[in-house]
Amino acid sequence: MEVLRPTLIRIGGRIYRKNIIQQQSYPNEEEDDFYAGPGDLTDEPCDAFLVEETERGFQCAVEVPSSLYKYIIGKKGETRKRLETETRTSISIPKPGMEGQIVITGQQRSGVISARTRIDVLVESFRKKQPFTHFLSFALNQPAIQEKFLQFKEEVLEKCSKDHGVNSSLFQNPAKLHLTIGTLVLLNEQEIQKACELLQRSKEDFINKTVGGKSLTVEVAGIEYMNDDPAMIDVLYAKVRMKDGSDKLQLIADRLMEQFVTSGLVMKEWDRVKLHATIMNTLFRKDPNVEEKNNATTGKSSLKERETFDGRNILKIFENFYFGELQLNSVHLSQRFSTDSSGYYATSGQLTFF
Repeated sequence: MEVLRPTLIRIGGRIYRKNIIQQQSYPNEEEDDFYAGPGDLTDEPCDAFLVEETERGFQCAVEVPSSLYKYIIGKKGETRKRLETETRTSISIPKPGMEGQIVITGQQRSGVISARTRIDVLVESFRKKQPFTHFLSFALNQPAIQEKFLQFKEEVLEKCSKDHGVNSSLFQNPAKLHLTIGTLVLLNEQEIQKACELLQRSKEDFINKTVGGKSLTVEVAGIEYMNDDPAMIDVLYAKVRMKDGSDKLQLIADRLMEQFVTSGLVMKEWDRVKLHATIMNTLFRKDPNVEEKNNATTGKSSLKERETFDGRNILKIFENFYFGELQLNSVHLSQRFSTDSSGYYATSGQLTFF
């Protein structure tokens, strides 16, 4: 991280700078002990959350998924003890596995605010380390598109199977062809419900005006690759565009991501959503159900395990392959590593255009 361009964390409509923390490695411990100390942020009065006055002082409650409690507690309770000592507060955390509120109490309002702000930073820092659980998607698995995709697969294997790394394990499951808008880390039912409500709200906020009560007619045509070297490809995708040449699909994808970033459910990584449908992916070699982050952002571990393929002949022969056109009329909140009765990803929520 550059000193002059530190990582920024968005919490409750405010942006905080994340300072560099010197961390030691403890091989025998299960969890890292990250601590947002006094120098990591400015503990100024904040109206982003409610602090209640009680008979004994002040109190603030914060919703935190149970899977993140351990990061607030720390090794042997050290993080919580440090927070309580430095902010002169008491922090009550539900038992492991039980969903509920973390309650901060103290005699000074400023101390309660300080503890709450530091807990927010801890939660957001470790949320970033969690694998995503859901993603917003347009399903591209209509029968005609699946048929053309299977034709593409058959012809690639017929004409390019001798190229390095090219085999049938690379190809997407046709029933799961989709366009990813963005990925989310939703760690409990409350967060899933919040995402569903936000999805529905976006219909009134901008989607109705954009689509005018009609489906979007899109074309899936042409192929492209993610990385810089066509001889060493990890992800090959089909390009997706509006048939009428408009930017409606891009606008909806970008506005949805903007709305979810503002809500705090998604961390902003890119200015624009890359509209693409993955058709070949080296991650599929080991797990055909894997779903990669949008814009081909991958985890550290997967990079070492991936075997690239030589896509030069595929790009030359199939550069303008036409997969067909289809009508898009809904956005899915899809569950990662899942399958519904149709073969597509199981859906936690759905927005329909009309």
